[in-house]
Amino acid sequence: MTVPHWVQDAIFYQIFPDRFYNGDPANDPPNLDPWGAEPTLWGFQGGDLRGVIAKLDYLLDLGINAIYFNPIFQASSNHRYNISDYYKIDPKLGTNKDFLALLDAAHQNGIRVVIDGVFNHCGRGFFAFNDILENHSHSPYLDWFHLNNVPPDAYSPGDADDYQAWWNFKSLPKFNTDNPQVRKYIQDVARYWIQLGADGWRLDVPNEIDDPQFWEEFRAVVKSLNPDAYLVGEIWDGDPRWVGPTAFDGLMNYPIREGLIEFLKERKTADEFSGIINQGFEQYPQENLSAMYNLLGSHDTERIKTVLEGDQDKLIMAYLFLFAFPGAPAIYYGDEIGLQGGEDPGCRAAFPWREESWDRSLRQLIQHLIAIRKKNPALRRGSYQEILRDTKQGGYGFIRVLGREGVLVVLNASGTKHQYSLEVDALDWEDGRVVRDLIGGEEMIVSGRGLDLTLDAWSGVWVV
Repeated sequence: MTVPHWVQDAIFYQIFPDRFYNGDPANDPPNLDPWGAEPTLWGFQGGDLRGVIAKLDYLLDLGINAIYFNPIFQASSNHRYNISDYYKIDPKLGTNKDFLALLDAAHQNGIRVVIDGVFNHCGRGFFAFNDILENHSHSPYLDWFHLNNVPPDAYSPGDADDYQAWWNFKSLPKFNTDNPQVRKYIQDVARYWIQLGADGWRLDVPNEIDDPQFWEEFRAVVKSLNPDAYLVGEIWDGDPRWVGPTAFDGLMNYPIREGLIEFLKERKTADEFSGIINQGFEQYPQENLSAMYNLLGSHDTERIKTVLEGDQDKLIMAYLFLFAFPGAPAIYYGDEIGLQGGEDPGCRAAFPWREESWDRSLRQLIQHLIAIRKKNPALRRGSYQEILRDTKQGGYGFIRVLGREGVLVVLNASGTKHQYSLEVDALDWEDGRVVRDLIGGEEMIVSGRGLDLTLDAWSGVWVV
């Protein structure tokens, strides 16, 4: 097995560092926005690494055991995808010592830490690009970027014409990763943070570095230091060439997210949703399927409660699916308490720590689902078999089986109460067996080799 053994047992929690918790006001910038202010592209609200340490008890109580951090290296923006120093924690987030303290506290509590690797592009303050701005054609770093003009116009309004940049943003000059010096620099950065104790890298826009050898070398560096380090790529369209023994362990599973949302919003039928799921099973090796990062939202999407227009029943169904599907389920910070927000920057609001503003019932449900998943190996490591696909009645169901243990998951994605008759041979449930829904507690009886389920509109069950 080439993927880390721990990933299919992981429950991830994604943290946008500036907006989680302010644990050290001493590192706040003087022009700090109030905590909870409307998120903007430029404002800082004071979240930092010490804040995460201070709230580890909250995360442990929720039940997560892995954290994915958006970029934490020195940069001028609140999103920090325009990195100026890859070896330094951003001072507004703390220090390198704070990061080590966070790793120590997390690891002592069984939490893995995966950090964001932004290697397609950097910020204008990055030493090599800055040297070009200062020294023009005399700079030794001209070949580190894709320059069309020297000196490049890096700060006037408009698109980047004088050099290649991510989506033509002047603030994000693109590395020339064909340059051996650049490759070595990036590999050295990867090596440095893994040696410090990071448990893996989430690779930002890796498809922009469309060079299989680059990523094979990157993987070799990381895995030589820690074979259990997790490499997950931000690939939106689900392309199998990005996973495997020379690429990434898993991908951010946006296709499943999109399919689930479309199913819950009645824009796709059960047949169409099934097709999306089966395409993934056909595309990827089993071990990589088990290492997918399954999400309902991220810093790049509307929040899931906003997408579902605040519909609590549909939101519950989304989590019932997420925590039963193969791969590692992930929670975007604040989604567990019903935080809402539109597209970037609206989805990057500060975490509201006043509990009276929380959707407590949603958080309790997610706690419950996490606890069940942890106790039931079939939900983490079991096989997946579709057992229901009913387009007319909006029904979709599957079973997870490991040895003699199994879980039946059924969703009614329609506005009408329906009865579903299911064959449960694969679960080895004998005639007369009493089974129970782990969510609502209702008991049912197996008849012959079948089970009749009646589900309310927009509801779901986990049956054992």
